[in-house]
Amino acid sequence: MTAGTANPVLRVAPATPAEAAAHFRASLAFHADVSDVAAALAADGDPGFVVLDSRSTEAWDQGHVPGAVHLPAALIPEQAAELLDRTVPVVTYCWGPGCNGATRAALALAELGYQVKEMLGGFEYWAREGFEFETWRGRERRAPDPLTAPREGGDCGC
Repeated sequence: MTAGTANPVLRVAPATPAEAAAHFRASLAFHADVSDVAAALAADGDPGFVVLDSRSTEAWDQGHVPGAVHLPAALIPEQAAELLDRTVPVVTYCWGPGCNGATRAALALAELGYQVKEMLGGFEYWAREGFEFETWRGRERRAPDPLTAPREGGDCGC
């Protein structure tokens, strides 16, 4: 940066604390992360939501969250009512952060009257954080990636 150039971080002023609180509260109403979803699914009893994999059958066969409902995003308008209960919130996921399939699925479900959240990180981060997944061969688990998850048994503190 040359002298006199505005700081790129502060070129646009930060929101007020009240605006920031409203924004981040809203973000949490729309999103869940893989660790929270995994913890809720692992706890005893009904987690209070259903997980929906919005990818193709080929992708589903490569690996999916155990217990997830498989419903590709393009088929949601025709098949959601057969597979989902409108009174139960839905958490959508797709491949990962570089894919907006879970967002498209969440939009389609919301337009049909479902309460919905998107699982941040998608299947990629589910597998990278070391959570068990199902494939056409059975259940698998990979070692947690130290760049995305705390060491075995560790807590990220968030």
